[in-house]
Amino acid sequence: MLRRAALRVTRPRVAVLSAVHEHPHADTDSIIGAVRRELPKVSHQTVYDSLHALTAAGLVRRIQPHGSVARYESRTGDNHHHVVCRSCGAIDDVDCAVGEAPCLTASDDHGFSIDEAEVIYWGLCPGCSAPQSS
Repeated sequence: MLRRAALRVTRPRVAVLSAVHEHPHADTDSIIGAVRRELPKVSHQTVYDSLHALTAAGLVRRIQPHGSVARYESRTGDNHHHVVCRSCGAIDDVDCAVGEAPCLTASDDHGFSIDEAEVIYWGLCPGCSAPQSS
């Protein structure tokens, strides 16, 4: 995967990519924690650099819902969307609203050639919307 993206294969990059695959929508601190279980001495900067390289190569997608820290996922290239819980911050994937990318048509594209639409649905997850027992 790394070689196909013209990236040098390093232990930190492999560990970061694995952590993102294993923990969808994880924030940087969570990824650092997962990587350090495999590579205890890896630095924050190495993880940040790896995330940047993987994102630039299209192997990882960075999302940042309003009010949230950056999060990373391995599902790339399909223009899917996200649903975010207003209470606990849980995030899940939602397939394209209509058809293929960009899957939505802007009311006025202002001359742009639109190839992607980013939609975030907000609400309460099942755990936060369930009635609390007393």
